[in-house]
Formats: sequence, structure tokens, C-alpha cells
Amino acid sequence: MERHRILGGKVSLYRRAEGGKWHCYTCLDGKEWRRSTKERSLALAKDVAEDWYLELCAKKRFGELQSGKTFAQVALQFEKEYEAITQGRRSPKWVQGHKDRIRLHLLPYFGKMSVQSITSGAAQEYRVQRMTKPADWNDDERVWRPPARNTLHNEIVTLSMVLKTAYRHGWIEHVPDLSDPYRRQTKVEHRPWFTPNEYKLLYQSTRANAAEPTRPHFKWHAEQLHDFVLFAANTGLRPDELKQLEFRDVEIVDDDYSGEHILEIEVRGKRGVGYCKSMPGAVRPFERLRDRKRLSGEDDAEERETLPTDRLFPNEFKKMFNRILADNNLKFDRNGKARTAYSLRHSYICFRLLEGADIYQVAKNCRTSVEMIEKHYAAHLKDMIDTSLVNVRRPKPSKNSKAQTQTADPSGRGGDRPKL
Repeated sequence: MERHRILGGKVSLYRRAEGGKWHCYTCLDGKEWRRSTKERSLALAKDVAEDWYLELCAKKRFGELQSGKTFAQVALQFEKEYEAITQGRRSPKWVQGHKDRIRLHLLPYFGKMSVQSITSGAAQEYRVQRMTKPADWNDDERVWRPPARNTLHNEIVTLSMVLKTAYRHGWIEHVPDLSDPYRRQTKVEHRPWFTPNEYKLLYQSTRANAAEPTRPHFKWHAEQLHDFVLFAANTGLRPDELKQLEFRDVEIVDDDYSGEHILEIEVRGKRGVGYCKSMPGAVRPFERLRDRKRLSGEDDAEERETLPTDRLFPNEFKKMFNRILADNNLKFDRNGKARTAYSLRHSYICFRLLEGADIYQVAKNCRTSVEMIEKHYAAHLKDMIDTSLVNVRRPKPSKNSKAQTQTADPSGRGGDRPKL
């Protein structure tokens, strides 16, 4: 490695290969400082190194020399704290997602930078770098695609959480604004749901599949899927809430309003413990689930009675559900959005609004907010618009009233003129 010293040995110049670019090195304020001169000529590299060293000295004199924690050090502290504090409240997959984003994208770019030097401009430069095709990319091996908007957003969120860790420890004075300065207001689109005709086609298909499954040993699962569709569309429960639901959480009661049988459900999910009152259409599927023998033993070969602590839907039937959606051309809505089990909850909310239910009571029964319903559901339902409040017209005066006005005031001036 070729080396040269300048400024009385205060700065060293070196390059790792012959004909390569020169790098400069110095030790200032108890810390090593390095940078590339980006010059292959030794004379030009010396000029760059001198200017760089004098700039460092000036920053030291005015207290602007940034020598705090690096991003890599703060990221390590964040990973240790986040995993320990959120244990039991965040899934391991969610925690691992932050670690992967730091390791794959943030560390290669910000790793050696001081957290004090990470500004809004540095975050914007990171966005540009992620959205720009690398110069050495080979399209013959793999076609380059920019990261999705949500992917880049998640990376900035992780970056923000690391910087907040530095702020809590006093390593930076404030967290910079990391928002996208050119972000347009996102278009509000409704979530994929089943229209009444599509929902009818869906439950007819699941009913036919339960009667004649593709394979005989799938009959129990097919029957469970049919009851799952009816139960979800008549309760509005989230898929994770349905997964945790046990028979002891459900009770059949008489509805004070309609006099019909409904279900009172104690729900456990993302919002903690809540309550739900179902539509009458959920009672019969629940009774079938309760009376159906439960599979147990190896390969589900044995059957037993249902216990209060059993879950209503202990098994996954995602593949069967997606196959039925695909066979009936229901997998995607008109906007190209994929329908999932969550779409049954969206359908329940839309059905209730179409029937004229009170939006506040629907939000309370679904353990969500009125704002979320208005934003994602009610915005696309034409029956939510009250024409008696929209199509208001000012009444026009009749011809008789005009004639009476002219008779009372022949001059047409609106009465006697005031005296001066």
C-alpha cells in the first residue's frame, strides 16, 4: 500500500492499488477520520486532503465536529431494546422485519454515518438511491424493479425508530423530518368486498363444495369452510378474531329488537376484548359448528364431542377458499384487488350500511371507528347519500303571488317612496 504524509505528518495519503484513487486519513479530537479524495493524481489528492483537514479543524474550533454514535451502533441498541420491550406484544415476524430492513438496506447506506449527520436531506438521498437502478446491474441475469412504495415506506419507518432511539439516549438533539416531501395525497379506495349477488354466489358454491367435496376426506373441512363464510359475513369478525374464538365465548340469546335468535360474542383480537351482536343468520352455522364432531388423533382419524374450550375454526382452509373464489371468478374485484377472508368482514359492514343501519352502532359492533368506516366503506355506497338533504331546491313564487304584488303596488317600485 503506497503512503504519503503531508502537513507535518498530521494527514496521511494512501491508496490500496496502483493507479487507484487516493484516500486521506487523520486523527482529530481523539477519533480517526477518513475519506476518499476521489483523485488519482497525487498532487490533486494533496490539495483535497489539505482542504479537508482544515475544514475539520474549523468545525472543531466552532464545536461542529460530529463525533457521536454511528448509525450502526444505534441500530444495534434499537434491535436489543425493541425485541425485549415488545416481547409478547409484537409477533417475532414483525420484529424480524425491522432487523432485515436494517441489515439489508439501512446499514449499507447509513452504517458508518454519525446519527447527528442524518438529516432530512440524507433520508431523501436514500430514497433516490433506492429508486435508482444501479450502474452495474445486469438485466440479463435479473430484471431490475424499483421497490414498492410500501416497501420504501417501511424502511423509512425503521430508520425513524432507530433515530428515536438515539434521541431517547441523548445522542441527538432532535429527530429530523423524514416524511416524503413530494408525496401526493393517496386516493381513498374502498376495500374489496362481496356485493349481495357475489356473496350469494359464494355461499352457494361453498355449500355445494360441502355437499360434494373434491376428495371425500376433505368433507369435514369443506363443511367448516361453508359455516365460516356464513358466520363471518353475519358477525363482521376479523379473521384473527375468528381464529381465537372459542365456543364458551358465544351465547345464543333473544334479540330485544327483532325477537329472533342472535349470538352474543365475546371477542378477543387486535383491539383486546370486545363484544359483538350477530345477525340472525349466524345462529344456524354456529349450531352446526357446535354439533359437528371434532377431529382428533393422528391424521384427524378420530372424532370426539365438542368442548367449551374448543375453537370454532381450529384449522386453516385458505387453499380451499381461494380455489372456490378462483373457480367462480370472485378472487379479484373490479379494481383488481384480491379478496381474502377479510373481505367477509368488509361485506358485513357494507351490508349493514346498505340496509340503513346507524353507522355509529356498526362501528361499535365491529370494534372500529366511524372515521374508518366513512373512509373505506361508506364512501362508495350510493344508498348512504340522503337525497332529501342533497337535492334541496328553493321554492319558486307562484303566478298568483306575483299578480297580487303588482296590484298592491301599481308603480312596480315596491311601495311609496320615502319622504325627504
